[in-house]
Amino acid sequence: MTHIAICDDEEQFVTHMSELLKRYAEETGEEIRVTAYYDGMELIEKYDTTIDLIFLDIQMRMVDGLRTAAHIRQMDERVGLIFLTTLTQYGLEGYRYQAQDYIIKPIKYVRLKAEMDQWFRRHRRDDSPSIAVANDTGRYKIILKSLRYVETFNRNLLLHTEQENIICYKSMKEMERKLQEYGFVRCHTSYLVNLGYVKAVSSKALEITLVTGEVIPVSQPKRKEFMERLAEYLGEQL
Repeated sequence: MTHIAICDDEEQFVTHMSELLKRYAEETGEEIRVTAYYDGMELIEKYDTTIDLIFLDIQMRMVDGLRTAAHIRQMDERVGLIFLTTLTQYGLEGYRYQAQDYIIKPIKYVRLKAEMDQWFRRHRRDDSPSIAVANDTGRYKIILKSLRYVETFNRNLLLHTEQENIICYKSMKEMERKLQEYGFVRCHTSYLVNLGYVKAVSSKALEITLVTGEVIPVSQPKRKEFMERLAEYLGEQL
């Protein structure tokens, strides 16, 4: 789900933008959530770090878009910014805040679609790989570089991330297929390890130690393939 904020003090324009984004979502199949803000200060005070992209009007009565962008950049370095303006001279100033682009109002669907297509291309190229998992408590987006290892747990899986441990109802084989291209290797029937966290391997290669100090067993049937994959991974890091 992509979370998009529209910040503009013209309610009619916000409605128009929301309708254009809804049309884009319907035509492309993208899952988009839109949140409206009607002043820069409102966006600053109620800022939500789940926002991926902000359409930000430069000319607003209370706090203008440029001052708003300065505050937002202090809170979030990665959120996308597209400025909205009726005056072209403001556009170049907006790039000081790492804006992706600026759009001259009024905006038509063809221009919005072009901006959204470009943003999604950039966002997907720069975005860290992740997977989505669900359990009885909700749905989770897990950034793979924070996932240390996966282990079987009461007929389910337990995903050990830097932030928390999360139960997952997928099978180990399914998880292995999803993660093998991202540097995860099965070292045991019950364990799938992120090679980026491996610190040491025991002399007989029967267990590995992660950078966190956790010790993971390596089974005899998996040992040869695991060591080969680890050597290949380490060679790529040099």
